[in-house]
Amino acid sequence: MGKQYETVIGLEVHVELATKTKIFCGCPTAFGGAPNTHTCPVCTGMPGTLPVLNQKVLEYAVAVGLATNCEISRFCKFDRKNYFYPDNPQNYQISQLYLPICKNGSIEIETEEGKKKIGIHEIHMEEDAGKLIHDEWEDCSLVDYNRSGIPLIEIVSGPDMRSAAEVIAYLEKLRMLIQYLGASDCRLQEGSMRADVNLSVREAGTEALGTRTEMKNLNSFRAIERAIAGERERQIELLESGGKVVQETRRWDDCQGESYAMRSKEDARDYRYFPDPDLVPVMVGEEWLERIKAAQPEFREEKMERYKKEYDIPVYDIEIITASKRMADLFEETVGLCGQPKKVSNWLMVEALRLLKEMGMEPGDIRFSPENLAKLIQLADKKVINGPVAKKVFEVMFEQDIDPEKYVEEMGWETVDDEDALREVVEEVIASNAKSVEDYRNGKEKAIGFLIGQTMKRMKGKADPGKAGRMLKELL
Repeated sequence: MGKQYETVIGLEVHVELATKTKIFCGCPTAFGGAPNTHTCPVCTGMPGTLPVLNQKVLEYAVAVGLATNCEISRFCKFDRKNYFYPDNPQNYQISQLYLPICKNGSIEIETEEGKKKIGIHEIHMEEDAGKLIHDEWEDCSLVDYNRSGIPLIEIVSGPDMRSAAEVIAYLEKLRMLIQYLGASDCRLQEGSMRADVNLSVREAGTEALGTRTEMKNLNSFRAIERAIAGERERQIELLESGGKVVQETRRWDDCQGESYAMRSKEDARDYRYFPDPDLVPVMVGEEWLERIKAAQPEFREEKMERYKKEYDIPVYDIEIITASKRMADLFEETVGLCGQPKKVSNWLMVEALRLLKEMGMEPGDIRFSPENLAKLIQLADKKVINGPVAKKVFEVMFEQDIDPEKYVEEMGWETVDDEDALREVVEEVIASNAKSVEDYRNGKEKAIGFLIGQTMKRMKGKADPGKAGRMLKELL
């Protein structure tokens, strides 16, 4: 039997913070925008410019540190990390090596074996670089500095994960905490959350760590899972054939399903770090820290406990709703307006989740307001519209956040509550569907469904299906 190998994984997660302006200047951080329009002399590295720290960046970094059980440094500094690259306009990046803002934290994840603690070595603040765009037509590279100076926190975990499943659980927990704080939207596809995977393998049962590689360019959970499986296999094959794993940075190509070497892994010495002479040290006072602690939101675990006591909805619904801050806020606000937790939960769990899946969206992308969902629930409750119409209205509301009351009125979709008109249509349906009538009288219960459908069709969907069914049975 061959050797058994264990995978050892640590992550470096970069998160773009949700500030309105950049870390050291007043330029906007909005995603998109024509190239080089969100720039100024500071974030394009012009000589003689001076950076000034955005206080909101510090607030968010401390809030994330508190949520991940870190020690908050009362005194920290910024350092220059020197390297030349065209998307790095100053030829150095302002980061924190010696005195990061947060250290020695941890978060708990759920694994198949139960709860597991993943250590967080440190969280530091830094600025993002610009973006290189390779133009194959012109055979040149262009630089967009809109992203240069976007505030980042880098969350460095311990080498505590042993599988792709643990990595995904850790990232999902981290993303949820940060979204609950409002510190970032953590959209992997837009690059506002990016993970570099440090991975090594060792013979099972040994203590010493193997040589690690760092994999970059991972912008989805699926790519992360595939990259971990691919790199584990590559390293085991190398060791089995008598080779050695080289410490290097590798780039994962998700289309090819393989990684390739980018450069040998640098040491901190290669970057000639030194304290940034243009930025003063940051002193965190107790009073200010207490204010941030007091402003921490109710996180998912506390929310779940409260929901179990306050709302009569299934535990499964609670788990899904609280997994997203947007969904939880929408649920609570709508219940506050209409007082019907079970009905609000049903609309979110069935119709909203179905449409999110169909459209490839996340709960954070939901646009409709609690006011409009509450109005729709009340329209259906008062039998102003029937079930099928309510679903149609919800679909329009999901995409355009329309006012359901006005929309139903404009479309003329109110349920017709005229008993004589309904009786007339039911009699016509009975007269023109002799076969189904006979089937029903011979004990085929399903035939009534067809007759209700025919009635609804003739009433242009504006009848109450329950009432139509009762009247059909009565006349039959």
